[in-house]
Amino acid sequence: MSIECYPMTVLPGVSPLFRDYLAMGVESPLHNWYGAAPFSMGWMDPAPRRDHSDALADLLEQQNRAFGAGVAASENIRKLRAGARAVVTGQQVVLFGGPLLTLLKAATAIARAKTATTATGVEHVPVFWMATEDHDLAEVDQVALLTKTSIETLHAGLQSNSAPVGGVVPGPELDTVLERTAELLGHAPVSEWLRECYRSTSGEQATLALAFGRLMARIFSEQGLVIMDASTREFHALGAKTLRYAIEHAEDLQQVLIARSDQLVLAGYHAQVLVTEGSSLLFLINEATGERQALKRQSDAPPEAAWKANGRTYSTAELLAILDTAPERISPNALLRPVFQDTILPTTAYVGGPAEVAYFAQSSAVYQAILGRVTPILPRLSATLIEPAVAAVMDKDEVALPAAFTTADELAQQLGERAMPVEAKRRIEAAGDAFDRELTALTDYLKAVDTALGQSAEASGSKMLYQMNRLRRMASTFELQKNASLRKHADTLTLNLFPDGHPQERVIAGVWFMARYGDGLVERLVEVAANQCPSHVAVRL
Repeated sequence: MSIECYPMTVLPGVSPLFRDYLAMGVESPLHNWYGAAPFSMGWMDPAPRRDHSDALADLLEQQNRAFGAGVAASENIRKLRAGARAVVTGQQVVLFGGPLLTLLKAATAIARAKTATTATGVEHVPVFWMATEDHDLAEVDQVALLTKTSIETLHAGLQSNSAPVGGVVPGPELDTVLERTAELLGHAPVSEWLRECYRSTSGEQATLALAFGRLMARIFSEQGLVIMDASTREFHALGAKTLRYAIEHAEDLQQVLIARSDQLVLAGYHAQVLVTEGSSLLFLINEATGERQALKRQSDAPPEAAWKANGRTYSTAELLAILDTAPERISPNALLRPVFQDTILPTTAYVGGPAEVAYFAQSSAVYQAILGRVTPILPRLSATLIEPAVAAVMDKDEVALPAAFTTADELAQQLGERAMPVEAKRRIEAAGDAFDRELTALTDYLKAVDTALGQSAEASGSKMLYQMNRLRRMASTFELQKNASLRKHADTLTLNLFPDGHPQERVIAGVWFMARYGDGLVERLVEVAANQCPSHVAVRL
């Protein structure tokens, strides 16, 4: 295995905020939003201990037994009971574990927990927070796997009424998806893991939360990853003080977030979540239907109707009463969730991707208001895994990873240009240079004679340049037609490295790579994450 580190900007679509966050130095104004720089030692200040360590450990032990967690996870829960801190990451409970980035997040949390333990002398353990309270079912009902010529996205036809996705039980369609997945994975051992994790038994229904937890516990058994589903009544009771604050101080938090959004815009960024008058940081789980409904404030309404969810009104007292008796019905939104998480867990740092980093620019204002501190966020490992056969094509055609982040058509044209005879390249380049030089001189001269004439020259010149570039592309297309393998190479590289115009880590399922490279892949990813490349890594398997 070898790795190459590239600037994050080689990935298309990197936001200015994420780019500046990665480059954050000691004097950066982003410190006001993020606290410690992501690649400094400052993030390792251990989080305050929780006074509910025993209750937390009891709940984690119960859940991890249900997930079939191994000895290493049990030992890490014991450490949490004794006062260890946590490095936390998380993800939606996407079908069959979701894209590769799920594994990259967990691997990063494991690596950073080890680093913090060594550097501080305080035990740190990796915790994976399953985002089971989200209600976007379409987002989790998919798994994308590679065939020889395309990406095949499978769906289990999950059904829900906007209820939290963690409680959804897949229907009979899942059997068909499991069969097709096993075929695409070459009936590797991980195929049997999926069957064991996702199929219900006579005594227990395999919800998405249970199935996902089982799978992650199996994949990261040796590394002791602690899996957590905080949607239960007991976990919500541990985090109730943050939910209570969000109810009682909703208007104050709204104003804090509007001010933070204004700061982001003034700094040239944009707010990830739009915060407006009347919005809140909470959802309410409907007692009768199980739906997760947004809670909105009505500032002009009488106290008994200060809140509204799906047409029904509530007073603040009523919401607090629900929190006291059924805390699991009060659900945090994306901005409050990390604060709720760190009310429950002794979190030293959170590991997230670009979107989560953007959320934290807003969430940090909520952290300060409720907890009086900001948990540092660290970037997850960003990587493209390159299989030997793909690496061989890259080496043969002299294609570096950034060149593959394009369309197959564009890459094929580039390969065609490279394949042109040296003399053809020289003549086309010489003609282009001479044409550009003479056209520029002529345009400047005509501008001096008459402005309108100069503008006409510019318009005509752009058409001529277009034709010159068209001639260059025709020459490269001729080479492609002579050498059909170049087109196949372009198709292979973009399919494997930039499928459907997206980074591999966001599309191809992590279990696809597990099927190809087995259990050893996990430890390799942990090793790569420990290297702390500050940007994007190409990993040659």
